[in-house]
Amino acid sequence: MHGSGWAGVYKILKGKGYNVRVVQNPTKSLADDVATTKAVIDSLGSDVVLVGHSYGGVVITEAGTHPKVSSLVYITAFAPDKGESVASLIANPPPGAPVPPILPPKDGYLFLDRTQFAASFAADVEADTASFMADSQVPWGVEALAGAVTEPAWKTKPSYYLVASEDKMIPPPAQRAMAGRVKARVTEVPGSHAIYVSKPAEVAAIIQQAADSSI
Repeated sequence: MHGSGWAGVYKILKGKGYNVRVVQNPTKSLADDVATTKAVIDSLGSDVVLVGHSYGGVVITEAGTHPKVSSLVYITAFAPDKGESVASLIANPPPGAPVPPILPPKDGYLFLDRTQFAASFAADVEADTASFMADSQVPWGVEALAGAVTEPAWKTKPSYYLVASEDKMIPPPAQRAMAGRVKARVTEVPGSHAIYVSKPAEVAAIIQQAADSSI
């Protein structure tokens, strides 16, 4: 989603003296997003805590093998194993799981239905902000959806995972299962898929924990 959604988390961490960068993934393909992320990592002069939300979890899993990356933080995110992608992880949803309102692909890109965006993605976000998020969606490439991980960084890097227990995009049981598989330190907070917008303090606290543990 749009990088501006991280403004609250950014301000908290900057206020505590951390050097913060927000990567705006092109979301055309996983390879492009990993390259964009690694370029930002290369520009920094210190170890990096890599944070990913939703599909961003795939990006940090692939890009996190970069030698400057000290740890990974998954914010209600996909945490794939080798050969897995978002497409493979969502292929067989559990019975009764909410179905994300993804519209049919158009010219190779996906969007969420704007009329259902708030309820499914940002149920605990203030209405005007949720509307802005729906109207500023970054097109999600079908190729990115199918991008498979080659070498999962979580196998060699410490990982943290925030489970959003009211998420209607990635079912909480799936989040817990992925977090358990990567042996992440898990924090569970009531919130929607947009928990980084609705509860920035809780999200920033987990990132800070990861940063302080890597010193």
